Amino acid sequence: MSTSPWAEAWRRFRRHKMAVFSLGLLSTLVLLVLFGPLFWTVAIDEIDFSARLATPSLAHPMGTDDLGQDLFARLLYGGRISLAVGLAAMLMAIFVGVLIGAIAGMSRGWVDTALMWLTDLFLSLPQLPLLLLVIYLFRDSLKESFGPEGGVFILIVLVIGGFRWMPVARLVRAQFFSLREKEFVEAARALGASTPRQVTRHILPNSLGPVIVAGTIDVAAAIIAESTLSFLGLGFPPDIPTWGRILFDSKDYLDIAPHWALFPGLAIFLTVLTINFIGDGLRDALDPRKVM
Repeated sequence: MSTSPWAEAWRRFRRHKMAVFSLGLLSTLVLLVLFGPLFWTVAIDEIDFSARLATPSLAHPMGTDDLGQDLFARLLYGGRISLAVGLAAMLMAIFVGVLIGAIAGMSRGWVDTALMWLTDLFLSLPQLPLLLLVIYLFRDSLKESFGPEGGVFILIVLVIGGFRWMPVARLVRAQFFSLREKEFVEAARALGASTPRQVTRHILPNSLGPVIVAGTIDVAAAIIAESTLSFLGLGFPPDIPTWGRILFDSKDYLDIAPHWALFPGLAIFLTVLTINFIGDGLRDALDPRKVM
């Protein structure tokens, strides 16, 4: 009895124990972030000076900050933003990378050369200084147009996604170069299939495996990038508690309130680690040359 390629990929993925464990842990984190505020109803901006810098307890499972605000509630709220930034930036990077890689992979001559020159140019640019420059130039105008939270979210997604598409483009281009000479593509071409049909029906579906793996890595990289920008004070406004922003606020209290930095750092660490393990499992599951 034959099985579909995706069923076979899932069977192979389940044999990667760390990837399966990481998938379960990441799913738990996502569910906690999405639905936790429905059960833990403490306001993220509720100030209680009597509980200032309190250590973890039943009333405050992750302690409080210098204003007595509940860190557990703020971490749940900030997790939504950090994960949303990672997913949105990944989708943008994959869309741009697949588009440019597919055009370069199906073209010959100056089009391919120009697109790869553009890709190499972006790869050679120092990312962090450019991120800071773009944020300084456009942050205020986007805030006025879309609001403090929406404007910064759009800016960070565009900036991070705009600097993460290059590896995807090179990967897709290499896949297209290999697949467009395969027998099934030659047969479709001989039957009169147009170039767009060859791409959408035959070449692109067979090159999605490496793209999915690259996408999982991009999510982790985007979360780290957003946390870095927030830690530098260039991300979301101070009243929006992303994980990186909470870390930034805790830096002056590491000696007297280490729990303030421990829990957001642990959230970032676990999220990035589990995503990387899932990407490792997907790489093994979607690689037809690997026997499992």
